Amino acid sequence: MTERHELPERYDIAGTLAQLSLGRHDPCSRWVDGVYWLAARTPAGPGSLALRAAGRFLHVEAYGEGAGWLAERADAIAGLRDDVTGFAALSKAHPLVARLAREHAGLRLPATRLAFPRLLRAVCEQKVTGTEAYRAYSAIVRKLGTKAPGPVENLWLPPDPEVVAATPYYEFHPLGLEQRRADTLRRVAAQAGRLERRPDSAALTAHLLTIRGIGPWTAAETAAVVFGDPDAVSVGDFHLPNFVCYALAGEPRGTDARMLELLAPFAGQRGRVCHLIEASGIGAPKYGPRMPIRSFKSF
Repeated sequence: MTERHELPERYDIAGTLAQLSLGRHDPCSRWVDGVYWLAARTPAGPGSLALRAAGRFLHVEAYGEGAGWLAERADAIAGLRDDVTGFAALSKAHPLVARLAREHAGLRLPATRLAFPRLLRAVCEQKVTGTEAYRAYSAIVRKLGTKAPGPVENLWLPPDPEVVAATPYYEFHPLGLEQRRADTLRRVAAQAGRLERRPDSAALTAHLLTIRGIGPWTAAETAAVVFGDPDAVSVGDFHLPNFVCYALAGEPRGTDARMLELLAPFAGQRGRVCHLIEASGIGAPKYGPRMPIRSFKSF
């Protein structure tokens, strides 16, 4: 299936779609010759989506049983349904945010309406370094997933939630996931069908917070991408409070409470402000040694 959508001025396809991938080598997504490919298990079946910006248009191709579902939502997945009305005015509450809003005016928030793939990634990212998270996530996808439909080689579908839920926790250990995260992932997978049917960010967040092992950070990381929620703030993040407090108040270290206090003037768009700060590369000063990179499969 093929479609095309008109693009907003200065649309940043790379920055927008980067929010859907865990690093450059995410097995479920990749750039090939200027085209972004995303593999997904949709309610209509497995599929792969190709997105390419050319001139004033986003060109869309989709393959597999889920091609129609993906093509119908391609503009949302590419962030083109993200409503930025009024944000320019709101951003004037802080000069830095106003500048970032201008400089990154083409950055949009994607909305995939696919909860489980984002939860798989988020659970892998809980309380570990980025390298550890990527290794576990990639290993799980390649072990339990299958090849995606379409012409791109080495593009993988996320694993079927039923397969994940039925996999005993000890099989995740050699893949880099200890029992705590493995059990959380299995609980999420067992409820994946209900989670996918949640109608909005608030309902999804409320449901997620009833699942043992899921806290505010994982819920916000998921809602931000599933529904493109511009107000989702990842409370509990290791780095984000420092980034926000340093960017908005010049404070090299911050707490979640202080971060939320500084973000209060941007209510309704707090997550967007956080994303702009992260996209800008503004970081707090670093003190002390880095966290060690561990290999749980050797424990």
